[in-house]
Amino acid sequence: MNNQSQVILSLGSNLGNRLENIQLAIDAIHYTVATVVKVSSLYETPAWGFESNSFYNCALVLQTLKSAPQILDEILILEIKLGRVRNDPKGYQARVIDIDVITYNEEIVETEKLQVPHPQMQNRLFVLLPMRDLNLDWRHPILQKYLPELVQLSEDKSNCKVVQKLKSPLEKIDLQKYNYIAIEGNIGAGKTTLATKISEDFNAKLVLERFADNPFLPKFYEDQSRYAFPLEMSFLADRYQQLSDDLAQFDLFKDFIVTDYHIFKSLIFAKVTLAEDEYRLYKTMFDIIHKEMPKPDLYVYLYQNTEQLLKNIKSRGRSYEQQIPAEYLDKINRGYLDYIKTQTDLKVLIIDISNKDFVENQIDYVSILDEIQQKIQ
Repeated sequence: MNNQSQVILSLGSNLGNRLENIQLAIDAIHYTVATVVKVSSLYETPAWGFESNSFYNCALVLQTLKSAPQILDEILILEIKLGRVRNDPKGYQARVIDIDVITYNEEIVETEKLQVPHPQMQNRLFVLLPMRDLNLDWRHPILQKYLPELVQLSEDKSNCKVVQKLKSPLEKIDLQKYNYIAIEGNIGAGKTTLATKISEDFNAKLVLERFADNPFLPKFYEDQSRYAFPLEMSFLADRYQQLSDDLAQFDLFKDFIVTDYHIFKSLIFAKVTLAEDEYRLYKTMFDIIHKEMPKPDLYVYLYQNTEQLLKNIKSRGRSYEQQIPAEYLDKINRGYLDYIKTQTDLKVLIIDISNKDFVENQIDYVSILDEIQQKIQ
């Protein structure tokens, strides 16, 4: 899957309970638009360009798979829900909440409704100072300057002062308690997508299964009886090698490890695909390897019904997967659930995502994080 884009928003309020307005906006953005991964301090700044009450301002970093125009459309809808009234006057006005899209990665976007980077950002300390708090390695794609340089060069000399610290919504999710989290699921369940999002949002080392490099996989879907054993043996060897290497290598700059598979999936798939005598031989090899593998601190299984799995497989378009029968997926699901029932010493969380779309619907992604947090507690 594609890596997420990084979006910076600027928030402001100078009507009503300014702190409450800002906090409500942060939470609403996180739950309905995109994941809020960083929040600046809260600043009090004089009104810019007109006479009015002082503003509270802050900046946010979002991570998302959505496009810049899509983010803008959702932000405009959210502003209205939060009480923003746009009378389209000539000039600026006081407002309950103001949310501006300032940057989208280091890209230049110019549409009828959106310009990023925001054309006035370099002239406004109430935007630059909160952005500088975020400690980003971001360079203005037009001016070719980093945030400290933009602050230093700005002609705005407004008195912008820090009021208090603000918390990111992700601070409530304490995944750093674990060293190793495995995300599992059937073919097309979305385990790679979820593992990737979690790794990016929580600064985790990501380990993805190298299935695309397996030369037996396309052949297996054409002739299962002939290629099942070499496929499963090659998967077992590769998974063992990859997990042994990656789990042993500690990354000083990452907080934990998240994978999109666990070594035990080898036995689950082998039991479905192999003949009885092949399976006995395979299990002998597997048992030797399994004893040496570290167990995840949390094992998350994404349950997806077979009908939705087939839709997901079709939409992602891998040619060799298009003929996978529903019966095969049913067997894999049962294999996982049977395995989970036997794991008395493994912390397991089953999440039914049959009616969730955690890529398009932010609230679905947040609900998954909430379930993981409840399991931690």
